[in-house]
Amino acid sequence: MTTKVSFLKTLVSSACVAMACQAGVVHAVASATDSPSAELVARGQYLAAAGDCAACHTAPGGKLMGGGLAVESPFGTIYSSNISPSKSDGIGSYSEAEFARALREGVRADGTHLYPAMPYTSYAGISDEDVKALYAYFMHGVQPVDAAPPATHLAFPFNQRWLMGGWNLLFAGDASGAPVSGKSEAWNRGQYLVQTLGHCDACHTPRNFAMGEKRSLGLSGGSVGAWRAPNITSDPVSGIGGWSHEELVQYLRTGAVAGKAQAAGDMAEVVGRSTQYLSDTDLMAIATYLKDAQAVRNPDDKVPAYSYEGSGQDYEPALRAQNPGIGFNSPGPGYVSLTSGAQLYSANCASCHQSHGDGTADHAFPALTHNSVLGHDNADNLVMVMLGGLHIETQGSERQMPGFADDLNDEQIAALATFVMKQYGNPDVTVSAERVAQLRKGGAIPVTDAWPVGVGFAVSLLVLAAIVWGVRRKRAR
Repeated sequence: MTTKVSFLKTLVSSACVAMACQAGVVHAVASATDSPSAELVARGQYLAAAGDCAACHTAPGGKLMGGGLAVESPFGTIYSSNISPSKSDGIGSYSEAEFARALREGVRADGTHLYPAMPYTSYAGISDEDVKALYAYFMHGVQPVDAAPPATHLAFPFNQRWLMGGWNLLFAGDASGAPVSGKSEAWNRGQYLVQTLGHCDACHTPRNFAMGEKRSLGLSGGSVGAWRAPNITSDPVSGIGGWSHEELVQYLRTGAVAGKAQAAGDMAEVVGRSTQYLSDTDLMAIATYLKDAQAVRNPDDKVPAYSYEGSGQDYEPALRAQNPGIGFNSPGPGYVSLTSGAQLYSANCASCHQSHGDGTADHAFPALTHNSVLGHDNADNLVMVMLGGLHIETQGSERQMPGFADDLNDEQIAALATFVMKQYGNPDVTVSAERVAQLRKGGAIPVTDAWPVGVGFAVSLLVLAAIVWGVRRKRAR
């Protein structure tokens, strides 16, 4: 393949080495004749962090790059691969060419297709020199993990991996990573980080019935299991057009911007494992690109998600009079029977987010007003935070919130979420217990729950792939 954009041309420096040491990786020995330089390995680790490889290829409590993370998809659970240099269970026997093919084309060394849960459609644009650095890191900067992750077993017909060949004909191969003439160096760097290495489109772009990205709606928001990845185009209402460059950099560095948003779910992991380690130059490049990305407006959006100020009402004094056993820190008599949203908020949320929803002055507990998670036309992300809580570590600090999945039932979560939305966010949103139950199970109903749909999908995929193959063959002639 021809060399594309050179990522980090000037960043092979002590900053990379320092970050690699901080992460505790084993570096290549520079004096070894059969090993790459420590500088190349450090650069590869920086690229792996930018690509967020550890987030998917490290299971909770597992060893770095040992795989085994369960990725929920509409077609079933997919377990991430072991990409440590283990020769028995990882990629230790891969040549650089085989590594590059897996990365860019989604094909393993044995010729088996990977599922597009691996974002090879984005990685297709990674430059040759960056592939070389990544290969050096994975082979010489990661400890081998000699343990096989759980095998992926999808229902028929999705267990037929050869079908991915047809899917690739239809939806892969468009990524180039090449610089755009007339755009600044920062813009092109940002495009490479967002669209290729960082594969932001994998979550933030909506998908069609076959899970291919809708390119015309790039970065305008998508679904990731039960979570909603927001619109990050330059639109000032639906997207991040109202954010400053500095706010975007701060968000990617820390996961929080007062008056705008706090990262949660998968995005909290992206910040914790990836973007917080990027250089200021690269984070500003990302901001430069996003602020110029094609704007996509959701016609239902009237104001920016972070603009809601809340009602300003304080229910706490009345609630304390009605329920003297309810304290800020320890619920008293009658706790299990709490049903109203105001009561549930008082018992579970007010001690941290305050009765007015203002949070704390140091932003350790964020305000619920002017908070993007409460300003959308649905409360899915809010419900997911209530169920699973939050944990994020950035820049030497830690923020966490407990989850209430085991303490509150679907009706209570629905009542609490509805109260929070109407009190502090978009008052037009109401949450049902049925939606909470669905989100607990992972969001959308899996395609595999209806096998005729699956068979129809497979047949449609084959027909479309055959048409595309025929058209391309005719053009080639």
